[in-house]
Amino acid sequence: ETLGVVGESGCGKTTCGRTVLGLYDRTDGEVLYRGKDVHKLKGEERKQFTKHAQIIFQDPYASLDPKMKVQDIIAEGIRAHGLAKSEKEIKERVNELLVTVGLDAQYGERYIHEFSGGQRQRIGIARALAVEPEFIVCDEPISALDVSIQAQIVNLLDKLQEEKGLTYMFIAHDLSMVKYISDRVMVMYLGKVVEITAADRLYEQPAHPYTQALLSAIPIPDPHVEAKKERIKMGGEIPSPVDPPKGCRFQNRCKYATERCREEEPALRLIGEDHYVACHLEDE
Repeated sequence: ETLGVVGESGCGKTTCGRTVLGLYDRTDGEVLYRGKDVHKLKGEERKQFTKHAQIIFQDPYASLDPKMKVQDIIAEGIRAHGLAKSEKEIKERVNELLVTVGLDAQYGERYIHEFSGGQRQRIGIARALAVEPEFIVCDEPISALDVSIQAQIVNLLDKLQEEKGLTYMFIAHDLSMVKYISDRVMVMYLGKVVEITAADRLYEQPAHPYTQALLSAIPIPDPHVEAKKERIKMGGEIPSPVDPPKGCRFQNRCKYATERCREEEPALRLIGEDHYVACHLEDE
């Protein structure tokens, strides 16, 4: 499955993804993987978890060591987890991974500065795949790339998922791309999940006012349809995530806000088949 995670900058998407992997400490709650709390794992159990769960970082320029050859960048995880018996086997595995992500096997001898942004992101994907993970957090893996390259990377992720049975947490700003790649979509606002459901249902029947506003902003590639489309505009300013307002965090930007919204924070609850929303409007 691919779970798409969307929301404005600063809403907590990356923080959520990194907390899931244990890269950030949690402040509350649990992160369960195969029934075990990720943040309580130690020693060999922790090491095994890092093999099963990987991340593709947003910036391919900053997430790859410029002093290391591509061969060594990709081989690092293979060596750490003892997944090959010899250096020859490691090299063969790295060459295989480079070909898998659409690069020439001979690129292993080069350094990162010799590649384009799209090629670097493919190297980042190869590094994540090197330890044969089951779950990958894709932290805005296409936002730093040109539009034509974005489609190539998303299609590559789609192909790898089908071949290797991977599960993705796909964090992005581009709602159209999220719909294309995701099975379910989770919408975040100011550190909270406000809606989560199947991708098709979310785009056809958005329940939360914030989701409705986000979807109304997606441009339609037909000028006649686009001109007639109703655009939902959000008023007000985004509150400080450090000092969020009492009650619903979206209240000062929502045209439906009531006194209850200003006093009581809505809980995320089921309103239909696998459709959860945090909004008091659903009670009315």
